[in-house]
Amino acid sequence: MSTRELANDLVALCQQGKFEEAGEKYWADNVLSVEPMGDNAELRGKAAVRGKGEWWANNHEVHSAVVEGPYVHGDQFVVRFKMDMTIKASGERRSMDEVGVYTVRNGKIVEERFFYGG
Repeated sequence: MSTRELANDLVALCQQGKFEEAGEKYWADNVLSVEPMGDNAELRGKAAVRGKGEWWANNHEVHSAVVEGPYVHGDQFVVRFKMDMTIKASGERRSMDEVGVYTVRNGKIVEERFFYGG
């Protein structure tokens, strides 16, 4: 599977709200996930990244999501995520705008890095 084929399928799954399924399908066993901040700023391994996703889903209510892309270059691609969500603990509703930069090797995502918009 090419990087473009993987990226197109990942975006299609995410557009259907199947974020966890997309990760399970394409993360390498030793995937590295990097966020710009927070307790889970850098995690390695499928189980750790899965746990981050579970934490996020349990602590946020998503009202709507837009997934744009992919934008492919070589063994990397970018996806933009825009979400209208509420933080469950505080009840604060906010908009999130971020991009994920993914690196693919041997048909699996070996690294994902997220960048937040202003």
